[in-house]
Amino acid sequence: MSEKDEIAVPKPLTPEEQAVWDAKAKVRVLLNLWDLSGGKMKVKKGELTKRIVRTNETSQRYLEVLGELQATGAIEYSLVNRVTLVELTAKGKEVLADGLKSKDSLFEFDGSQIGTRLGNSLLKWIRHQDGAASVRVEKGKGDVGTIASYDDFKAVALDVYDSLNRDYNLDDLVPIYRMRRAIGERVGRSQFNEWLLEMQATDLIQLIGGEMTDISADKAEDSIKTALGAIRYYVKRLNS
Repeated sequence: MSEKDEIAVPKPLTPEEQAVWDAKAKVRVLLNLWDLSGGKMKVKKGELTKRIVRTNETSQRYLEVLGELQATGAIEYSLVNRVTLVELTAKGKEVLADGLKSKDSLFEFDGSQIGTRLGNSLLKWIRHQDGAASVRVEKGKGDVGTIASYDDFKAVALDVYDSLNRDYNLDDLVPIYRMRRAIGERVGRSQFNEWLLEMQATDLIQLIGGEMTDISADKAEDSIKTALGAIRYYVKRLNS
């Protein structure tokens, strides 16, 4: 083997360099997990690993980082049908927010170029935070998170629809389960169903059935079943 054909061995990191790498890696892991899950769903550990492991890295390098995130309660693992799932917790969202906006944060993009996927994930996070801030400002006082009326729900639902449709290129067919999870605990399950059906009755949206290629029991449960027992999986916004 000639000298130019020799494979370069990565230089070991100093303790200080390792600490910086770990801090950056934690934010990248949480940001990618948030993007994959929409902040609500559990994702397969294998899918997360594919997203976070970069060129010339191995998954082994992230074992300690993932372990620390689990130990601090930022992520949680569960086993379903022999598949390991990862969930971003409320604590994890706080850690992610602090890591992205804190002046003391060590997070920054490495190198001269930003990966498209990670850059888009960051854009989605910023848009999400801007939307959440707008809702907080509009509510003003009282229970900020709770949606107390149909008119409030209608405004939030249409905003969530537009955001998901735009950010995930859903071609005007937004899964109901994604809207339900994006709105979260701000409205009860039965109230969500009732108000979404009311939006259809007033020709604001159309609820569509058909097939969902990646359907699962939890996604079906978070969709809507009509009075006749048919399941509606998607929302399509109608022109006003």
